[in-house]
Amino acid sequence: MKLSRATLPNLPPVVRQPAYDPASVTIGIVHLGIGAFHRAHQAAFTDAVLADDLSWGICGASLRSPDTRDALKPQDGLYTLAVRDGGGEELSVIGSVVELLCAPDDPEALLARMADPKTRIVSLTITEKGYCHNPATGTLDEAHPDIVHDLQNPETPKTAIGFIAEALDRRRRAGVEAFTLLSCDNLPANGHVLKRVVSRFAELRDGELARYVADVATPSTMIDRIVPATTAADRASIAAALAMTDAWPVMTEPFKQWVIEDDFPLGRPSWEKAGAVFVDDVSVFELMKLRLLNGSHSTLAYLGYLAGTETVAEAMALPGMAELIDGLMVDEASPTLPGLPGFDLAAYRRDLVQRFRNPALRHRTWQIAMDGSQKLPQRLLNTIRDRIAANAPYARLALGVAAWMRYARGLDEAGQAIDVRDPLSARIAAATQPLKDAATIVDAYLGFSEVFGEDLPRNADFRGQVVDALETLLAKGSAATVAAFR
Repeated sequence: MKLSRATLPNLPPVVRQPAYDPASVTIGIVHLGIGAFHRAHQAAFTDAVLADDLSWGICGASLRSPDTRDALKPQDGLYTLAVRDGGGEELSVIGSVVELLCAPDDPEALLARMADPKTRIVSLTITEKGYCHNPATGTLDEAHPDIVHDLQNPETPKTAIGFIAEALDRRRRAGVEAFTLLSCDNLPANGHVLKRVVSRFAELRDGELARYVADVATPSTMIDRIVPATTAADRASIAAALAMTDAWPVMTEPFKQWVIEDDFPLGRPSWEKAGAVFVDDVSVFELMKLRLLNGSHSTLAYLGYLAGTETVAEAMALPGMAELIDGLMVDEASPTLPGLPGFDLAAYRRDLVQRFRNPALRHRTWQIAMDGSQKLPQRLLNTIRDRIAANAPYARLALGVAAWMRYARGLDEAGQAIDVRDPLSARIAAATQPLKDAATIVDAYLGFSEVFGEDLPRNADFRGQVVDALETLLAKGSAATVAAFR
């Protein structure tokens, strides 16, 4: 028996079911990037309040692979959300995703859904690289081959930016008000980045479209929930608990956070009833999360992977790792944050450490390590820039950068190949694998201005600290480096 609307009555009583009839839901949101994170976060928030207004169902679209559509369409979009910690597991069936599309298979279907007047929000979890921008500057990469394609072929786009621009142009020509664009990716000022790249793309296409795009609402958000990749063991465990199969359940932690700027001209779901917080300016919360959680997570991932640990919890158990991460957050990252009146920053840091230690999640270091060239500027390098400006130490942050350099070369500590998933992986391997000493390796990396900008490569102290850290990693290995770090 497979999970579906028809089999919902057969679920065990311990599994929470939707508090509404999923068959009665209509679509008000199109989500680009229907991956595990969206299904554990925004779709779960929406599911929790959908009974208030059934017009906010989600059309989830994959921009690359048909895997999610093929797994969930036979299940009527239903899937299981497993919330796990050391105390056990809570299972819920989520019903907010009512349509699934794969853009490459039928771009017209996605464009038509986005252009439909009933679509009032288009949200995104497409990862940093999906914005086709320069991470160091936040501007559109106009030479990106997919952007070039989309400008030449507006009705068959490949990128999220191309789909958004074409759908907005169709709404403009039809006299329909623009949908709200809601970025849910880990980018500083993600709404502003999205507005900037879409606006520039529209300028390159058409002046009338550019003027229409100028009025599109793009509230920024801060999102937080740890969502590891689903494994075969997870699928088997969920099937046993449901007494039926679920092709793609999602695992997550109890903690969830969503801070949103409240700018939705065409309305929105009552997400605040599910715990979302609406604010005038999300930037302070966003910066806190990027520099404390994401910066620590990346540092943990690279050092942990190199040390031979598979999961974040295992990496946290390495001698010296908890102290290193605590010092990174308390002594180096936190002083760069603006004031947070009424917010208990120390409690937030303690919660992060507890979340990192959660053995039930099995969040793989390799998964977090993906796309480091896109993540590093926001998670570590901008924090380092602020520390340099304050003439303050940043040795732990520099070690995180050096660990990425060690990892992204594509060879582990035994000389075996690492499956590096990164837009720059081929270029990095070609530039750095032939090199042997830390100084020349660092200099090769600093030539990637899209990662390090123009300022950091010219900073002798930054270069020196990263060279020293990489030298130690190459000589002693990650585990010994972490254990000895003071």
